[in-house]
Amino acid sequence: MRVLIVEDEQALADALARGLRREGMAVDVAYDGDEGSEKVGVTRYDVVVLDRDLPGRSGDELCAEIVGGVTRVIMLTASGTLRDKVEGLALGADDYLPKPFDFPELVARLRALGRRATPAVPPVLRAADVVLDPAKRTVTRGGTTLELTRKEFGVLEVLMAARGAVVSSEELLERVWDENADPFTTTVRVTVMTLRKKLGEPGIIDTVVGSGYRVPAEAPAAV
Repeated sequence: MRVLIVEDEQALADALARGLRREGMAVDVAYDGDEGSEKVGVTRYDVVVLDRDLPGRSGDELCAEIVGGVTRVIMLTASGTLRDKVEGLALGADDYLPKPFDFPELVARLRALGRRATPAVPPVLRAADVVLDPAKRTVTRGGTTLELTRKEFGVLEVLMAARGAVVSSEELLERVWDENADPFTTTVRVTVMTLRKKLGEPGIIDTVVGSGYRVPAEAPAAV
């Protein structure tokens, strides 16, 4: 899941980013509304965590820019009255979380919003005998738990969520890593290689030459 945090309290924004990265999400950060608008303009995010009170372009203005596409918006604000919540949702936000909040609740809300992408993604992904649970951060094959790194898990999650469609290396880099990733790196290829080894035989990740990778809808089960 690719997430953008737009929050002018730098310490809070950085702490949220560190926590969400530990949850396996690719996270970018903007400290004002103008920077947030620039990032939204060049990257497709699954969810934007948006402070309503921002310097530069306000959170309300930025929310109006974002809504209408596949990106979901959750507003964070110190204004937690019912009227404020109604106003935030009326602007097009998908969810609203007043400060202070519990981090596990934010994670759960982000995952719920991520599942509301178009097309909707089920809470547990399955391909043959491979089962991936994003909330529990677990992957099993034939009932055996696999130990994956955060990036391996993220790549497998994106491929399985595509439901047989081909995902390019560029899209994997954008969805699983963050803006600091080198676009010319071989990290996607290397990660897919190590992931294949851990998944074992028969392989479930196909290489589509010149296009990318896919997990077929009818992937073979382990023997």
